[in-house]
Parts: sequence; C-alpha cells; structure tokens
Amino acid sequence: MKLVDNVVRSFKVAKVFRENTDKINSFDFSPAGDYIISCSEDDQIVIYDSQKGELSKTINSKKYGVDLIHFAHTKTTAIHSSTKVDDTIRYLSLHDNKYIRYFTGHAKKVVSLCVSPIEDMFVSGSLDKSLRLWDLRSPNCQGYINVMGRPVAAFDPEGLVLAAGINSETLKLFDVRSFDKGPFITVKLPQEKECDWTDLKFSQDGRTILIPTNGSLIRLINAFNGTPIQTFTGHLNNKGIPIEASFSPDSQYIFSGSTDGRIHVWNAVTGYKVCVLNGDHPGPVHCVKFNPKYMMMASACTNMAFWLPTVDEVAN
Repeated sequence: MKLVDNVVRSFKVAKVFRENTDKINSFDFSPAGDYIISCSEDDQIVIYDSQKGELSKTINSKKYGVDLIHFAHTKTTAIHSSTKVDDTIRYLSLHDNKYIRYFTGHAKKVVSLCVSPIEDMFVSGSLDKSLRLWDLRSPNCQGYINVMGRPVAAFDPEGLVLAAGINSETLKLFDVRSFDKGPFITVKLPQEKECDWTDLKFSQDGRTILIPTNGSLIRLINAFNGTPIQTFTGHLNNKGIPIEASFSPDSQYIFSGSTDGRIHVWNAVTGYKVCVLNGDHPGPVHCVKFNPKYMMMASACTNMAFWLPTVDEVAN
C-alpha cells in the first residue's frame, strides 16, 4: 500500500496501551520497525512488539530516571539520558536489564540525543552548551564542540553529516569524520520569537530538515543551505511544551502531536493540511513517529497508541 492522502486520512487507532502513570516523554522504533521502546516520567521503560501489537517488556529506572531513549542499532540494547542523580548517558542491555557502559562529561541536563544510522556513534547535546560525539564501545568522549547555546542535533540518513541547531537561530553542519574541526556550513536563520527549537530531523532522502518547536509552528528547511521551505501551523500547543513532529518514511508527509490530543498531518511539499486524526488521547500528544518499515504509526501522551490504515475506507 502506498502512502497517499486518502490512506493517511483513513488511519485509526488499532490498539491503546495504558502502562504508564505519567507522560511518555520519548519513544523509538527499532531499525527493522518490529519493536518500540518508550520511556516515561514515571521512570519506566516499556518495550512493545509493534507487529503483534503487544506489550513485550517493562523495565524500571527509578534511581536515574529516563529520557531521550533510543535503540542502539539492535533491539537488545538502548541508550538514554538521565533525569535524576547526574547527567550521565546510560547504555542498557535490555535482555538482562544491566548497564553496559556509562558516558559521563556533560555538566547539565542532556536535551538532545541521536544515534548514527550506520555505525556505533551517537551525539549528545546539553544545556552545558556543548555537543559531544561518542562511540558505544568506549566510555571516552570522541569529540567535543562548545556551541554557545542550547543545542539540538541529528545525523543525516547516511550518517556522514551531523546537523546542529543552536539557540533556535543557527544551523551548523559538521562532517562526522572531522567533527572537532568545526562546521563546514553555518547558516543564520531568523530568531524564533515565540518558541524554541526542540529537535531536528532529516528527511529520509536527506534533502530537508524538520525543526519541531515548543510553540505552535514547525519549520522545514533545505538541508544543504538552510533556506526556509515551509512553516506548518494549525496544531495547538498552548502549554509551551516540546511536541514531536516526524516525517513519513517517504518524506512526503509531516505528522505532529498537539496539546488537544490529536495528530495533525501536512503535505511536506505543498504545506497543505491533509487531515487531523483523532485518537482519543486524554492529554497532550508529546510524541508521534511513523514506523520506518511498516504501514503503521505510533503516538503517545500518557498512553501509547498504535495506528493502522483502515483499508475498508480506502477501498471506498
């Protein structure tokens, strides 16, 4: 099935999980799309089988808390930031619930974490105004850049370029192989007046970068020169909270959560609002992602919802 407007409009919630007592602050699909790992402000890590639509495992992280969780290339390991004790990044074995390694160095809260799509590298950004490059196999920082502001970061789909957004106005592009040498491109964008950049995401074709915010707008810019392409608006964010926005795997659609509990969908090329999907989320939808391999989507408030297209409606 191809993702076209009427298929997108047909998405309905197929399964709801109520495993958490507080908001889900982050989740990630495994590279093969068969599992989801999530973390919540109730200090729980919950793993779901996204193909069977089942809960797979729950792990508690009461001592350190948990945020910004990502699978680390396999569905048996994950990395996450801490919300208690210190600002260490932790590398966790999921099958025996043991930490494999700790990554220490940040002096303040880690606000950005991204894993290379091709190798065992990841990048962290912190309120200590630094970006750090790490190798999962070593506790030592592999590269350090002082960025003079709050950073958000993302790898391009080929894992060769790292994009960093600084202070909600500057985009810097780094060659991952020579990270310490500084950016090869720096672009100044108009300073956001009403909100802050809360994330960066490359489209799967590597041509555009999506910039979610903690306000009621989302930016789309050219990945090569930072030229603004679209601004997506119309979703509610009246609480000043980070609301995730994501690409569909074909880069044609943008999905965003909202504080009204619904999912808003735009055409990435034209900026046209395709639809608003109601999943009966009782609270703000902080997280939304499309499965990288299968025709399904997930969204989260305190609950986790799995969405599928309703083929009967598409046939009509």
